[in-house]
Amino acid sequence: MSGSRRAARAPRAARAPRAPRAPRVPRTGRAPRPPRRPWATALAAAAAVLVGVPTVVALVVAGFAAHLVSTFDDRATTIDRAFPSELGRPPVDESGALTVLLLGTDSAGTSPTDAAPGVATPASRTDTVMLVRVPADRSEVVVLSILRDSWVDVPGHGSAKINAAHAWGGVPLVVETVESLLGVRVDHVATVGFEGFAGMSEALGGVDVVSERSFTAGGHDFDAGVNRLAGDRALDFVRARAPFADADHQRARNQQAFVRGLVGGLLDRGTLSDPVAVSGFVGVATEHLAVDPGLTPRRLVEIGWGLRDLSPSGVRTATVPTAGGGVSDDGQSYVSLDPEGVRSLGDALRADEVGAWLDGRATPSP
Repeated sequence: MSGSRRAARAPRAARAPRAPRAPRVPRTGRAPRPPRRPWATALAAAAAVLVGVPTVVALVVAGFAAHLVSTFDDRATTIDRAFPSELGRPPVDESGALTVLLLGTDSAGTSPTDAAPGVATPASRTDTVMLVRVPADRSEVVVLSILRDSWVDVPGHGSAKINAAHAWGGVPLVVETVESLLGVRVDHVATVGFEGFAGMSEALGGVDVVSERSFTAGGHDFDAGVNRLAGDRALDFVRARAPFADADHQRARNQQAFVRGLVGGLLDRGTLSDPVAVSGFVGVATEHLAVDPGLTPRRLVEIGWGLRDLSPSGVRTATVPTAGGGVSDDGQSYVSLDPEGVRSLGDALRADEVGAWLDGRATPSP
């Protein structure tokens, strides 16, 4: 018995070495695919949503997400008071759709982080108001521009341009104004300094942006068609207003075009497989970014993962419907919103059918 027990304890005979595997031969006509790890750049994707740049395919090395989370945590500023009082706000959307309010600030010597969180400074202007809508099925992202001179009801102040809300009550009053206008709850809010657009484009080595027309701004010439933009040239493109007869309308379209160009640049395979480029993009973006307390790195990763199959063609842009302009009693020129168009957009947002709303507006009337 003891012999058999000893035998059981004896080391096993060494296995014969396996024959080496033959190298896998790629299928004819197909290039080998790099590994896909969507979770690794989920943060980059979601941070991009906040700057109007929804992106989500990942080809970077595994484990890189931790670095991106750390970068966001270290550099982004928290808006301590981002939302108005809960009383009277629209209900939470139970469908799972996501609504993010993005405010672009063009500062004269200040940045979003210089002021008290959520409060405007005299030198700071809210020049861009965008509503980023992600449907429950995460099939697309719609970026809706609200022109800064839109004449709206600002709660507690009466009729005024929408960017006056920021000067009067900071971020919470802008949120309340937008929610009152469209009847939909804002889930998250972020402010980004215009200087960030210059830095983000430089981090990607420039981005290709399609301009509807030729114009000159800030000493830079822009051609109708594709323009390669980076740094100050990108900044002048998104800022330009004076060269256009329709002023803010064209400026909003240029900003939307820049968003689409930035998406294409970030989703480029060469960019996503370059940890330095992705890290640089996230670092620059978050340096100029302030977000509500609920937009934690964990939440950003959740948003990014949900959008992992999004492509540049899945990013759609539009402007909240307008109906000409007017002049207020105190001499302010403003943009009139189209009441029926705004009502139908609000209905579409609440029904999670913004894509269908856009399709309907693109169809010519009989």
